[in-house]
Amino acid sequence: MKAYLLADSGSTKTDWCLIKKGKEPLYFTTSGFNPYLQSKEDILKTLQKELEWNNEEHKASKLFYYGAGASTKEKQALLEEIMIEHFGVKKVKVEGDLLAAARSICGDKKGMICILGTGSSSGYYNGKNVKEQQPSLGYIAGDEGSGNYMGKRILQYYTYGTFDAELKMHFEMHFGSDVRHIVNKLYHEPYPNRYLATFVSVLSENRGHYMVENIIEDCLNDFFQTNILKYRQSWNLPLYFIGSIAFGFKDIIESLCNQYELELGNIMKSPMDGLIKYHLEKSE
Repeated sequence: MKAYLLADSGSTKTDWCLIKKGKEPLYFTTSGFNPYLQSKEDILKTLQKELEWNNEEHKASKLFYYGAGASTKEKQALLEEIMIEHFGVKKVKVEGDLLAAARSICGDKKGMICILGTGSSSGYYNGKNVKEQQPSLGYIAGDEGSGNYMGKRILQYYTYGTFDAELKMHFEMHFGSDVRHIVNKLYHEPYPNRYLATFVSVLSENRGHYMVENIIEDCLNDFFQTNILKYRQSWNLPLYFIGSIAFGFKDIIESLCNQYELELGNIMKSPMDGLIKYHLEKSE
């Protein structure tokens, strides 16, 4: 088997892995990429800064790139150009992050695929391809159940005086009390979705508090209502979840699946291990 370079890119970070049968995988990490939020020049600059690549030392015959914002032919072509230019690989295949999640967690089995990380998305996987996908309104008007979606709710609860003294103090310890500064970061600095997602630490570090549990359940229920329940396949196929939010709050997801009488398949934090397994098996 020739060596393959795999990339799984979300809005916050990109996991890279160079694989070859019989060899130990080589792992790398960079910032996340999204061609809807970044130009070709921005992505190339980040790669040059965070992942210098020597194609002689780490020679790959093919690069499989899976990423957020990479589901259209136009964005796939753009990312393909970037990968060829930076890595010097002649063969590049670009796919959306939903297919990465599906191949990682389902392999060749059918299932409903749900991503809950900094952003969110969902789709029906027929064992080979993602055949149906709920439209996305992105981090400004959509991304229900995601880290950035929860972050907005946390910021609202703090700013509007809904938090009690305990949660208010916790928020200020991590993010300060100057709302004008926070708003300036949201509207005048890059990647506001990543910044909003950092507020989720208020939830993960205060589990058991009734306001925290309400926020988590409300936000995840919004994802069920706007995504999962829109698919007829959800009623006869297992649901598979992947991403930091899904993994961190899997108890609430389990509870909601029971509430809606839906079958829960598996919940994973990251797709990379599953992608390695998938591509090694397909190369045989």
